[in-house]
Amino acid sequence: MRSVSRLPNGLVVVTQEMPQMTSVSLGIWVGVGGRHEPASLSGVSHFIEHMLFKGTQRRSALRISQDVEGIGGYLNAFTTEECTCFYSKACHDRFPELLDVLMDMFLHSKFDSGEIDKERNVIKEELAMYLDQPHQQVQELLNETLWPNHPLGRSLTGTEATLDALNRSHLRKYQRDYYTSGATIIAAAGNLKHSEVVSAVKRYSRQMPAGGTHRFVPASVVQTAPRIRLHTKRTEQTQLALGVRTCSRHDERRFALRLLNTILGENTSSRLFQVVREEHGLAYSVASSLGYYQDTGVLNIAVGLETGRLEKALKLIITELRRLVRTPVPTGELRRARDYVIGQMELSLENTESQMMWIAEQWLGYGRIFSPDEITKRLTAIKPSDIQATAMEFLRPERLNLALVSPLKKADRLQSALARVSH
Repeated sequence: MRSVSRLPNGLVVVTQEMPQMTSVSLGIWVGVGGRHEPASLSGVSHFIEHMLFKGTQRRSALRISQDVEGIGGYLNAFTTEECTCFYSKACHDRFPELLDVLMDMFLHSKFDSGEIDKERNVIKEELAMYLDQPHQQVQELLNETLWPNHPLGRSLTGTEATLDALNRSHLRKYQRDYYTSGATIIAAAGNLKHSEVVSAVKRYSRQMPAGGTHRFVPASVVQTAPRIRLHTKRTEQTQLALGVRTCSRHDERRFALRLLNTILGENTSSRLFQVVREEHGLAYSVASSLGYYQDTGVLNIAVGLETGRLEKALKLIITELRRLVRTPVPTGELRRARDYVIGQMELSLENTESQMMWIAEQWLGYGRIFSPDEITKRLTAIKPSDIQATAMEFLRPERLNLALVSPLKKADRLQSALARVSH
């Protein structure tokens, strides 16, 4: 059973009761991420995420780990463009300990100046690691190209300059201003009772700073032709990332787009995998994925391949995009894609962590929780004409952005290939 309660200070508690399970998964989610940050504080959300593991008034960093791992659980966190999450999992009878550790981190982290300096260096190493990995670097380059001069185009880790400028007062103030009760949800799934979770959370909720949700700069991009960004680097392969700006998570076309993505490149029976890898042997890895935000979205195609094969691979990709625009998807292919999406959704929701993520992400993103049956119904209603109409709307030259990390010195010859997507 799924339940939602809103406490007097605005804090939301969402749970999924799964009495048949041994475990419980718990998360504290804040509706603030990289896109809420001013340029001068780029990376601050990710920095705060790190610092909450570095000690509280009554727990050292080591004891935080010991108090969760010592009961057979684990603890982790992540930062995205629109949210930050701290989560843990253990046997269901250990729920009080998990909640106490997470709330202690969330409410009473010390932000010790010495630890801040050490963690600054750790994050710089994380940033360097990403830049040393061409398949990661090309995604950062694609974001800059899709969202120029906008927070969505910045790295979540920040830059060396912004990391050097962030100090204890910046981190503490940002946490007080943004980690507020009305922007936070507690999500739990597993062998638990909603009423008991609410009662337990109430004991901590009074300590949360008051406040509501937070605004962000809307994504507004003017583009009239395909854009290409090339980062020349001595690498064994060329890494290609082709991004197509699409719709927000609230747009009804997202259901057709979800099936379009599966048909295009989500799995090994998809068109891109079959054409680029199986038929032509041009790449080991080729895949497409979707990203959604409150006001926009992106379809992302990523390929790693030998530089001499780049032009041929890009032409094959554009041919497949054009085929989606010009020709309705066969009913059999649509049925297989739909069954894959529904099957993957059902399999993922078998464990408590996935259920916790499901209810939290939907509440943050939509202010409601869709049931799997509702998603299935919406996907089942999609017809080949819906997918073709969605392709015609989004797979257009003025929505295409290509990023390359490659030994190439120039990529002018690729511009004409991108322009042919809707021809």
